[in-house]
Amino acid sequence: MGLEPGDILCRINGQEIEDIFDYQYLIQDEYIEVLIRTKDGEECLLQIDKDEDEDLGLTFGNGLMDEYRRCSNNCIFCFIDQMPKGMRETLYFKDDDSRLSFLQGNYVTLTNMTDEMIEKVIRYRMEPINISFQTTNPQLRVEMLRNRFAGEALKKVDRLYEGGIEMNGQIVLCKGVNDGEELRRSIRDLKAYLPYLRSVSVVPVGLSKYREGLYPLEPFTKEDAGEVIDIIEENQRAVYPESGLHFIHASDEWYILAERELPEEERYDGYLQLENGVGMLRLLLTEFSEALEEVKDRSPKERTVTIATGRLVYPYLQRMMDRLMEVFPQIHVHVVAIRNDFFGEKITVSGLLTGQDIIAQLKELPLGDAVLLPENVLRSGEEVFLDDYTLTQVSEALQIPIGIVKSNGYNLVQKVLQLDE
Repeated sequence: MGLEPGDILCRINGQEIEDIFDYQYLIQDEYIEVLIRTKDGEECLLQIDKDEDEDLGLTFGNGLMDEYRRCSNNCIFCFIDQMPKGMRETLYFKDDDSRLSFLQGNYVTLTNMTDEMIEKVIRYRMEPINISFQTTNPQLRVEMLRNRFAGEALKKVDRLYEGGIEMNGQIVLCKGVNDGEELRRSIRDLKAYLPYLRSVSVVPVGLSKYREGLYPLEPFTKEDAGEVIDIIEENQRAVYPESGLHFIHASDEWYILAERELPEEERYDGYLQLENGVGMLRLLLTEFSEALEEVKDRSPKERTVTIATGRLVYPYLQRMMDRLMEVFPQIHVHVVAIRNDFFGEKITVSGLLTGQDIIAQLKELPLGDAVLLPENVLRSGEEVFLDDYTLTQVSEALQIPIGIVKSNGYNLVQKVLQLDE
């Protein structure tokens, strides 16, 4: 209809647009009137007939059509406070915006969520909402989030529950703070929000080497991890017969730290917390096995590749590549666990690896024909690492092509064997 970059959407059906949710709600009808102000300052009213729920095809300069809401907490476990100086500015922005929870899966603490926003969530059915609980003990929550309103904010969950809004929860576990009996209490309290609160993940706090002046937190031990798993699995067994959900889930890190086998696929309830590191390894193993079975009769060309990954997933990737090389003896795969010197050795996930660590630890190794990296080492939609090294810079420094592997077992097999999809 002749709209161009720089034009401004003012109203739909006479109503002003505050954010993307007003927009999405108001364009549902088959007939709408859209007021546009062009970049030249002229206003025009567009009368549009369309299919119900059909999008207008507009893209906005800001995905929210509004400013992002900054976090008002000062959490004792915040990872942004543990980052070194001198990184790109956007990495230091702390968001706590319930709209990003719906759009991008972010977890919110509810301390920024107004009563008006609660009503908008319910009216527009903005679900699921992902909530970072940490604890259901109001006073302890105040201490952990260092926000005097953090305990009172828990009451907003009651309103979401009454409105029938689907939710997922998260507990960032800190040793000696919200574990043990406090964890038991939190699980007990959160079970009252079933069935609308469909899952709660328990993840260990991430500790970088940049913690000077911050709250003294300690890493969990193997024994600690076993105790956390025992509490979670005990509650899974109790809640499943009544709800049909396992509800409370331990992230993959706990099982690796405790040196225990991962749960079977059925215990993840359809991978409700996949992006939070719950079941990611189980799904990867399942997809890898299926993909390997599908291509076992293919004849890929002989090649040697190196896979660089975080230390957390390394044992599982090595196990998978051993199986692949048994099926295809002409394929040689070296799996390298990259030590995180940038953030510190306690950080073991691949998503926090930097270009400089990858270069430093691979440059003296025989790498073969290509290096493969997981896609989560790069900024979403870009070829840039956390430390602003580009994929091209890393490739040139190592003098080898680099392939990016998507987060699934099928793409892993495809990239290693260099097969068509």
